[in-house]
Amino acid sequence: MSFSSLVSDIAYRKDADRSDDRDDKRPQLSSGRSYASTAATSVSITGDIKSQLHGGYSHPLARSWQAERQLTKSMLIFPLFVSDQPDEETIIPALPNQHRRGLNKLVPYLRPLVEKGLRSVILFGVPLAPGAKDALGTSADDPKGPVIKAIRLLRRSFPDLFIVADVCLCEYTSHGHCGILRDDGSLNNALSIDRISDVAMAYAEAGAHCVAPSDMNDGRIRAIKLKLIEAGIAHQVVLMSYSAKFSGVLYGPFRDAAGSCPSFGDRRCYQLPPGGRGLARRAIVRDINEGADIIMVKPASQYLDIISDAKELGKDMPVAAYQVSGEYAMIHAAAKAGVFDLRAMAEEATQGILRAGASIVVSYFTPEFLDWLSEK
Repeated sequence: MSFSSLVSDIAYRKDADRSDDRDDKRPQLSSGRSYASTAATSVSITGDIKSQLHGGYSHPLARSWQAERQLTKSMLIFPLFVSDQPDEETIIPALPNQHRRGLNKLVPYLRPLVEKGLRSVILFGVPLAPGAKDALGTSADDPKGPVIKAIRLLRRSFPDLFIVADVCLCEYTSHGHCGILRDDGSLNNALSIDRISDVAMAYAEAGAHCVAPSDMNDGRIRAIKLKLIEAGIAHQVVLMSYSAKFSGVLYGPFRDAAGSCPSFGDRRCYQLPPGGRGLARRAIVRDINEGADIIMVKPASQYLDIISDAKELGKDMPVAAYQVSGEYAMIHAAAKAGVFDLRAMAEEATQGILRAGASIVVSYFTPEFLDWLSEK
């Protein structure tokens, strides 16, 4: 009902009341009810009834139904830093609640998490022994190295745990870059993908359920897929590609934890530029065409548009997002400063990642989520 119609309606009712000497208050009551009914009905007559939304999320359960994706324990992958020092358990200062752990500490730490519903981990090797690093990253696929030994240990200890092995050379090279270098310091792509694919094969043959190359060298997905096919194990190993991995400042805490800072230069020539949305889309399409089973976007929260693009380009594929160390550290730092509640922000950030299109989240918050999700 318009304002002018409301004024006319009130004036009409007042005139009618004054002209009725037999008024016993009932006409006023009737008139009030009539006006309320007319006003409510006018919404459906003059407005779009679909505009009335509040009832659809007035109840907590109804609000949960509005979410396209709701976080479950099976969506989470927990990153683990595995040291070559068997008894090490060292806190990572820039990553609250996170540690580097040696093989002797892994099972006791993971057992209660598995009992709470932990379904998957991703392994990052941290070689600390003298001489463990060289120009070719030869210790990356050393059978006595931390990743291969951890894969075998976890397969024995937790038969139902899904084990992902990150595949890269940066933790194992003396120069800290993600491949083999030419004399001028640039990446030799051909030698790098041959080496990376060998490392992936070693992890797969050790028992990893999934290999995840994060080096961003051109053609490494095809090279790994071909070797898996030739070895006759392509049917039982998931190939998850870091398809859209962007360069930037959010990896600092990880590099401190893994000891993978480049000794010179940076990684901008092989990781994607932050503004390169079109380039990211091309990289995603490339990796899909080369045989990736899952595509990943990294970092997550600053690249929600890329997650959405990945879901569009890989309509029938799972999309993973890595909430990287810098994202995690920022949430902790802001919560400590009283900016917001830690749990509320962790949940809100993860909901944004899921809403953008991810169905898998690599998160350092996984132990907390195992508790939080059990409370709901």
